Amino acid sequence: MGLELADLFREYGAAYRNKYADKILPSHRQAMAAIEHCRTDRLGGQVYGCPNCQEFQYSYHSCRNRHCPKCQHELTQNWLEVQQDLLLPVPYFFLTFTLPSELRTLVRSHQKNLYSLLFQASADATQKLARDPRYIGGQIGLVGVLHTWTRNLIFHPHVHYLAPAGGLHSDGQTWLPARQGFFLPVRALSKLFRAAFRRGLQKLKLFELVPSKVWTQEWVVNCKPVADGQAALKYLAPYIHRVAISNRRLLAFDNRGSMETSQVTFQYRASDTGQLKKCSLSIEQFFQRFLQHVLPHAFVKVRYYGFFGAAVRRKLADLQKRLGKPVPDLVVESASAASHAEPDPPSKILCPACGLPMTFQRNLSPQQCRSP
Repeated sequence: MGLELADLFREYGAAYRNKYADKILPSHRQAMAAIEHCRTDRLGGQVYGCPNCQEFQYSYHSCRNRHCPKCQHELTQNWLEVQQDLLLPVPYFFLTFTLPSELRTLVRSHQKNLYSLLFQASADATQKLARDPRYIGGQIGLVGVLHTWTRNLIFHPHVHYLAPAGGLHSDGQTWLPARQGFFLPVRALSKLFRAAFRRGLQKLKLFELVPSKVWTQEWVVNCKPVADGQAALKYLAPYIHRVAISNRRLLAFDNRGSMETSQVTFQYRASDTGQLKKCSLSIEQFFQRFLQHVLPHAFVKVRYYGFFGAAVRRKLADLQKRLGKPVPDLVVESASAASHAEPDPPSKILCPACGLPMTFQRNLSPQQCRSP
C-alpha cells in the first residue's frame, strides 16, 4: 500500500496540533482525527473467519468524513444515481464563478459567511439575468457546488453550476428554450455577480476590508455548453465529493525528524499545459494547504436553485412530463439524504489464503477515547 494522508497525520498530526493549539478550528481537528482513525480499530468493525483454513480478516469502519480520501468515491456514484431523477431532456450549460485573488484572505477568515455569500450572489445574479426577456425570460434551475482549491492546493474559492438551457414561464407551464449554443452573456453576468457580492459584504460589515480596486476590475465568470443532462452530470460529479488531494497523488515522504524539515511530494496536472508536475512542501506547509479546504461544520456545499429547489420538486416533475421525460414516483425525494448515505458493505469477504467466502464472527466495538 502506498503513502496515504492518514500516515502523515498519524506521524505529525499531534505535533501540528500542539504548535497551533489555540489557532486550529474545531472542524480542522475533527477532520484530522477522522482521517487518522479511518478504517482502524479505533472506529470498530467486524471480524470474519475462514471455515476452510482458519484465517481471520478484520474489517474496520470508515470515518465517513467528507474530507477523507478513502470515503468519497462511493458517495459520488450515489449522488449521480439520485440526480438522474432531476434531469431535463434538454441541453445543459456549465457555469463557473470565481472570486478575485484580492478577496481570498478575507474569505479564508470568514469562510462560513462568505462561502454562503458566494453561492447567493452568483445564483441571484444568474437568475436575475435569466428573467430578462432578451435572454431566457423565465425561471431557471441551477445545481451548484463549492470548490476551494487549485490542483496544487492553493486557496481558490469558486462555484460551479449546471443549468438546463432554458427556463419556465411565469405561467408555470410554458418552457422557454435558450438560443442554441448560448445561455447568458458572461460580461453582464460578471457585473451583476460583483454588485451582488458587494452588497452582501456591506450587510456583513466587511466591505471596508476589501481593496477598492476589486470593484473596478472584471470578475471571472465562465459559461460553456456541456451537451445533454447525462454528460452534464458526469462533468459535475467529480466536484461533488472530491477532496483536496487523493492518496494516489502522494508520491514521497522524506521524514527528517520534525514537521518543519520533513517533506512530502505530490503530483498535480498544470491547468495551463496539462503536464504533470511535482510539488514538495514541508509537512507543516502541506497540512496548512490541506486544512484550509476543510469546510465549516455542517456547511452545505451542494445547493439547488430555481425549479430545482427542494420545495418545488412537484413543479419540476410536471415540467419533466411536459418535456417528454418519464418521471419516477420518487422524484420529490430529497437528494441530500442519499448523497450522505453510507456505502453498502461488501456482499462477501474472501479469504486471502484460499479465496473462499469468509463468515462473520463478531463485532468489534470502537475504542472509547477522545479525539486529538
